[in-house]
Amino acid sequence: MSSQVRLRLLPSARCLFDQPVQVKVEGLRSRQVVTMRARSTDEKGVVFGSSATYRADGSGEIDLLRDPSLSGSYVGVEPMGLLWSMKADALHKKFQKPCALNPHVVKFSVHEEDREDRMLAEVTNERLLIGNGVSRLPVKGKNFQGVLFTPPGEGPFPAVLDLCTFVSEKRASLLANKGFVVLTVPVYTDHPDNVKQMHLDHFKEAVDFLQQQPKVCSKGVGIISRSKGGEIALSLAAFVPGVEAVVWINGCSAVAGVPLYYKNQQIIPPIPFDLSKIILTESGASMINYTLENPVAEKNKGSLVPIEQAKGRFLFVASEDDLCLNSKVYMEQIVERLKHHGKENFETMSYPGSGHMLEPPYGPYCTSSFHGVVPHVVLWGGGARTHAAAEVHLWSKIQEFFRTHLSCDAAQTKVKI
Repeated sequence: MSSQVRLRLLPSARCLFDQPVQVKVEGLRSRQVVTMRARSTDEKGVVFGSSATYRADGSGEIDLLRDPSLSGSYVGVEPMGLLWSMKADALHKKFQKPCALNPHVVKFSVHEEDREDRMLAEVTNERLLIGNGVSRLPVKGKNFQGVLFTPPGEGPFPAVLDLCTFVSEKRASLLANKGFVVLTVPVYTDHPDNVKQMHLDHFKEAVDFLQQQPKVCSKGVGIISRSKGGEIALSLAAFVPGVEAVVWINGCSAVAGVPLYYKNQQIIPPIPFDLSKIILTESGASMINYTLENPVAEKNKGSLVPIEQAKGRFLFVASEDDLCLNSKVYMEQIVERLKHHGKENFETMSYPGSGHMLEPPYGPYCTSSFHGVVPHVVLWGGGARTHAAAEVHLWSKIQEFFRTHLSCDAAQTKVKI
């Protein structure tokens, strides 16, 4: 490495996962062209990496807030491009970070142009999922299991139930950093092939547990969901009191796959999947967004969630290039139903060029990976740049929505690292 070249991350090389950093290089030759790289290894041992070519200014400096990438994993001015453009060194891999205890560690480096063996400087970015003072407590009820994240301080804090399809703590821990008590509960705790019915009672138990926490304010809970969790979130809002605000991301307007039960009775029959409509692509990944029968077809209308019964507020979010679910159409079906019943308790967000896997920002964009429910390797849709921009915008919108509709009287504080 060159003793003259310095690579800096501002304001700090240690930050929260959803915080941007300013990447700067100093000490290069005037107008020198270099390759910048980022590398990280996920919890499954899969290596992800990105690279981009930059030209220094007359003072031998590069600032990713200002300077464009000339070629590589992305082009143009993209201050966080080295993070979201990272790809796995193997096909069809999604960056795995299910446990919030382990930070997302990224190594940034500067190399002579197209010479990976000639490194000029490097720095490690430690991107934390849990801020100082946030507690993480695995919990197990009679019919649910999950992880509870609680901010520091006396509270009271607004409460959010995070319904993820499979075990994941990232979104819940990051929301807790913002001043929410968050319980993350997976929809599936068993292999999906073994699940023959869903029980809304199990998720109501999680809602009740959350409302009973000592730091939670008396106002009802919020729910954030994506994909399969979306229909559970809609059903909770429709049938269970105390659900005040729901974020529905790329879900369905109806119950899909298996029937939904509540209080020992089937309340909603499922719409079936037609696996013959899977479209295999040259990459080896499949498009599955047409495999679910039309929810508003006459024979399937009984499977629609009676969302008009809900008393709370909704934020519906659809990716226009979702190749997993026809989520834009499903969102429009939900909105049409609410309007038909004279309801105005909702707002919508639609993101062109984004795919199914909308997550908190600055993680590696995933093109395709194994789908745990279908089960096939599937295309998620979207383009890396537009999807990454959608994640930044949506993450801010989610926090604003919950703060507006789950506000507590006491002042709330954001957590720092």
